[in-house]
Amino acid sequence: MTAERHHRQRILAEVGEEGQRRLARASVAIVGVGGLGSPVALYLAAAGVGRLGLIDDQRVEVSNLSRQVVYEECDIGRTKVEAAAGRLLLLDPALRVDARQENVRASTVAELFSEYDVVVDGTDAFETKFLLNDAAVLVGKPLVYGAVLQWGGQVTTIVPGGPCLRCLFSEPPDPDSVLTCEQAGIIGAATGVVGSVQAEEALKVLLGAGTLLSGRIFQHDGLQGETRITPFPKDPNCPACSPRARITDLTRYAEQVSPRGNVLV
Repeated sequence: MTAERHHRQRILAEVGEEGQRRLARASVAIVGVGGLGSPVALYLAAAGVGRLGLIDDQRVEVSNLSRQVVYEECDIGRTKVEAAAGRLLLLDPALRVDARQENVRASTVAELFSEYDVVVDGTDAFETKFLLNDAAVLVGKPLVYGAVLQWGGQVTTIVPGGPCLRCLFSEPPDPDSVLTCEQAGIIGAATGVVGSVQAEEALKVLLGAGTLLSGRIFQHDGLQGETRITPFPKDPNCPACSPRARITDLTRYAEQVSPRGNVLV
């Protein structure tokens, strides 16, 4: 059954039998099981990744269902990690799922990175994104960043030694100066596009295949029907990943991820 399940994937030159075994031994943490985390979780489970960590402290609401495709109407009121875990195990009963109903905190994020091979960012709280970025740099583990709003979004992959999120934006914006998805709106299909690219990036990291979006940012504009990939250099003065880095620990976060909390798309 397992061989037949992944047959069309295993015949890819970049996967093969050894690659499929590598995926079965691999682990990925998904921080935020919302609009982005839903397709990421579904595609990684379907691909045969052996262990998924789901980190989210929210419950399913009716307003989630238009874009958070891992949930159904019967899940309303349940914790997201419990509902998502149940859906993923229906997809692949052999999957190991760590359902962690919690928020990401400065005191625990380094341990989270140490437990998994790759971490995928499914949040839209800027402080959370920068906390994940800084932890990835300090711990030396890959992070697949993603963001989405209205009809579009973006993805980049942070790997040890490569440019990080702070090479693009040295500091997170003031939360009061940017619109949230709740305020600006979002089309569900955009989260599917961006989340699928994040899942591809995570699989490439695990397989050691292809060219990662390291030092490049994938940008999708669904309304205009445009997609582009823009390179960006490593900032020699980056506060997180340069030789002059001033972020050498995570105490600057003082346990408060964001005034808005871990807001998920």
